[in-house]
Amino acid sequence: MVNTVWKDRKRIIFGLPWTFTKYGLSEDRFFMETGFFNVKEDEVRLYRITDVSVARTFWQRLFGLGTITCHSSDRTLKNFEIKNIKKPREVKELISSYVEEERDRKRVSSKEFINSDFDFDDDDDDDNN
Repeated sequence: MVNTVWKDRKRIIFGLPWTFTKYGLSEDRFFMETGFFNVKEDEVRLYRITDVSVARTFWQRLFGLGTITCHSSDRTLKNFEIKNIKKPREVKELISSYVEEERDRKRVSSKEFINSDFDFDDDDDDDNN
């Protein structure tokens, strides 16, 4: 079982969680489950996330919701949205901190995302230049 540090559901009108989209965050992965009869489960390793942003429409602000957009080098999820969740700013910061921790732990540098078609492990460290 995965140790989840955050979870929520996509919310609809008035901020009620009456959807079949679930989100989860562990220390090293983000999970998304969609569907009722036909369920699809996706995950992305946090070190693959390259950018995180928050957008809040007028209606989302009115009900305390927001949408987080994540850009990643993951082959299946690529760029994805965490739609209509509560406390989007806090969740964005939580994701960002876990992304940085995981990138440090895996020793992943930004040069590995220049060409995301290849997974390579290069021992050169150009960050000091």
